[in-house]
Amino acid sequence: MKSMLPIVMVVTLLSACQREEAAAPPAEPQTTATSTPMAEAPAPAPAVDDTAAPAGPVSQASFLGYGDMKLGSTVDEARAAWGGELNGAPMEGTTCHYLWPKWISRPADFAFMMEEGKFVRYDVGTDKETAPGGGKVGMSVDEVQKLYGGALKASPHKYTQGGQYLSIDAGDVAPTKLIFEADAGGKVTSWRVGLAPQVEYVEGCS
Repeated sequence: MKSMLPIVMVVTLLSACQREEAAAPPAEPQTTATSTPMAEAPAPAPAVDDTAAPAGPVSQASFLGYGDMKLGSTVDEARAAWGGELNGAPMEGTTCHYLWPKWISRPADFAFMMEEGKFVRYDVGTDKETAPGGGKVGMSVDEVQKLYGGALKASPHKYTQGGQYLSIDAGDVAPTKLIFEADAGGKVTSWRVGLAPQVEYVEGCS
């Protein structure tokens, strides 16, 4: 009778292998693109409308000029710096005139004074622009005085009873001045920035 030892050894080895396979952790199940739940895609960002009007006007007013337009530059230089269409032209026999953007319906709201071929002053009569230092049309005299640390020099208005002018020099910044005009009720009605003597002209170019 043949020995049963070889058969017993084979059976023992197979049993051991089966135990090892049973003890091994099950492999992670393979997922496919069709079985995996898709994450919710983020909502697309809203498109930017380049044609929409800005939320509010952005002031470029300074003691040096307005935006790229520098006080003291020539009329041609000022026009080029503005970069857009400006209405207005000098009357025959005069040396002073105003230019204003084509979108301005009332030049008293916003205009640039030109005299002797130079850009010498700009005038603002609307609350849509902010003066150097933060003053605006519609503020009270007390508000602008507080805003400028009480440095505004007051003087009586030439034409409005009870009205006044509030002025401040630019100091070392530029040889210019800021002047607010206030009515009898103590409200700022306009302001201007310019070189002397033009900034002092009460009637503008008149």
